[in-house]
Amino acid sequence: MNVEEFRVYCLSKPLVTEEFPFDETTLVFKVAGKMFALTGLDDSEFKVNLKCDPDRSVVLREEYESIRPGWHMNKKHWNTVHIDGSFPEELFVELIDHSYALVVKSLPKKIREQFG
Repeated sequence: MNVEEFRVYCLSKPLVTEEFPFDETTLVFKVAGKMFALTGLDDSEFKVNLKCDPDRSVVLREEYESIRPGWHMNKKHWNTVHIDGSFPEELFVELIDHSYALVVKSLPKKIREQFG
């Protein structure tokens, strides 16, 4: 998956917006105003910060060298995933879905009800 495919996939989810809140090169995806994914568009290497369950983060980091504590993020709750071909694309998609689901789960009930 490249950065454009990643962008299209994130935007296909309900209530997702893309923004540049930090600078003109850090693309951030939010669900109902809360961040679930971000990537630097000016990086030579494609990598994405994704929210993750803390226990699962530990397991993923031990299993995959390309999954590391979140760069410039709360390292307990965020991973930086280097998209370098060292793990299946299906895992990357699942990690995006996991990040999205964690954020949706944390939203107020009134907003969560919009998801059905």
